[in-house]
Amino acid sequence: MAREAVNGAAMSKSRIAYEWIKARIADGTFSPGYRLVLGQLAQEQGVSVVPIREAIRLLEAEGLVTFERHVGAQVAMVDESEYQHTMQTLALVEGYAAALAAPVLPPGTLERARALNSDLADCLGHFEPARFTALNRDFHTVLFTACPNPQVLDLVRRGWDRLSGLRTSTFSFVPGRARESVAEHETILALLDRGAPAAEVELAVRAHRLATLDAFLAYRHP
Repeated sequence: MAREAVNGAAMSKSRIAYEWIKARIADGTFSPGYRLVLGQLAQEQGVSVVPIREAIRLLEAEGLVTFERHVGAQVAMVDESEYQHTMQTLALVEGYAAALAAPVLPPGTLERARALNSDLADCLGHFEPARFTALNRDFHTVLFTACPNPQVLDLVRRGWDRLSGLRTSTFSFVPGRARESVAEHETILALLDRGAPAAEVELAVRAHRLATLDAFLAYRHP
């Protein structure tokens, strides 16, 4: 019994460390290439290196962290081809997730999504990439969370997590894409509001995702 309690406490600390590190990767505090020094992270969290090491292993399994000999753990770099492949995959799975979710959206979902898109529009005047990024993810999450297929939902969330390290800088160097994104959100909301066929919703969400990829590639290859 005592051993189980100890193991449970260790697991809890590992989970807390995992969520803490993952959140800092998502908000850009730990940017691509940032070295994750176990001792330093343990000191910041007030724990031993054991739960930090376990958290790093979990993040490595998700592709958010890499480990190299003589270098150690660091936030995964996102190269152009990897970004492109992830965005293409996410366009497919998120579009499908949104289509599956559309008929079963809980009451108030569209109102919540509209409020978030209004907040996104407000960001355009005095553009703050980090805030826009966070609100953008919230908007999308509201629309795909009701997806009744847990495996599809897991794929969508993993795709978003994989992109999180690059997401803020994407809107930083392609700010014009942010305004287009808000307009496309309105189009998607209009489709959902009138009960458009699932296939139409799926195509709109997919096109929205691919438009961001196109903007990224146009910036990289003018």
